[in-house]
Amino acid sequence: MILLQQIINGLMLGGLYALVAVSFTFVIGMLNFLNFSIPGIFMLGGMLSWALMVQYALPWYAAVPLALLAGILASLLVERFTYRYMRTRFGDATEHAIPLVSSIGFLILFQGLVQIQWGAELHSFPSPWQDTSIRLGGLLISIPQVVSLLLALALVFGLTLVLGRTSLGRSLRAVAESPDTAQLLGIDLPRLIPAVFVVAGLLSALAGVLFALNYLQVSHVMGDEIASFAMAAMVVGGLGNVWGAIAGGLLLGLLEVLTIFFLGAKVIKPVVWGALFLLILLRPQGLFGKPYVGRGKF
Repeated sequence: MILLQQIINGLMLGGLYALVAVSFTFVIGMLNFLNFSIPGIFMLGGMLSWALMVQYALPWYAAVPLALLAGILASLLVERFTYRYMRTRFGDATEHAIPLVSSIGFLILFQGLVQIQWGAELHSFPSPWQDTSIRLGGLLISIPQVVSLLLALALVFGLTLVLGRTSLGRSLRAVAESPDTAQLLGIDLPRLIPAVFVVAGLLSALAGVLFALNYLQVSHVMGDEIASFAMAAMVVGGLGNVWGAIAGGLLLGLLEVLTIFFLGAKVIKPVVWGALFLLILLRPQGLFGKPYVGRGKF
């Protein structure tokens, strides 16, 4: 029973990793751009929902949508001054390191602004409900973690439908294969690319809110640790494969929780990153990626 509880905990934690991993994967799969501002947007989701609920006394059903909207706007700000700037100036944003570095700059900027406004200490997040867990036959299941897992699956399923069955999805897949060719075929990149950042911002901020609801604490660096594991999940699943990101997040969540259970918390990072290193040696394209350029996405 105890082992089963740990497996459930691992899957639920993996749902949070999966949401952030899908954010990374969606951007890199579509635009070949590793967006390092995603941990900052994750942090904004948690911190702003806390500030709106605690300092401005808004109910959670008003604070959470506003925090998600702020995450989307922050993501669009990154798009405007990283990817779009380089594409406008040089014609291809992915051939230069400047967008990557500037996205890191936005991460530092978001963290710095939040630290100036609310300090560097941990803040207790108020739970909107008296009990955020349910018991089933002696097993304790966290509601926010269940929600995060179900949302990750539902959102990725929805993305799959959009990408496969709509004109918007066909346009996005064309951009994923070759932005220049897509533009020659008449696809309006300046209007289409922001949609990718909107999705990434929404998923990242939502993951931050769910993290805060589950662990009931927030800080200006809350995105750093989870983002590193989410990036590892992206690599495990295969770059550009959103279902692979889900599977990678769940696997890493399981690995982390079971490592704590059997070996202790001190060896989490050596075990997780050691397993990732072995996977890269044995299967560099990830579990669900394909060793062919432009394939294995979505």
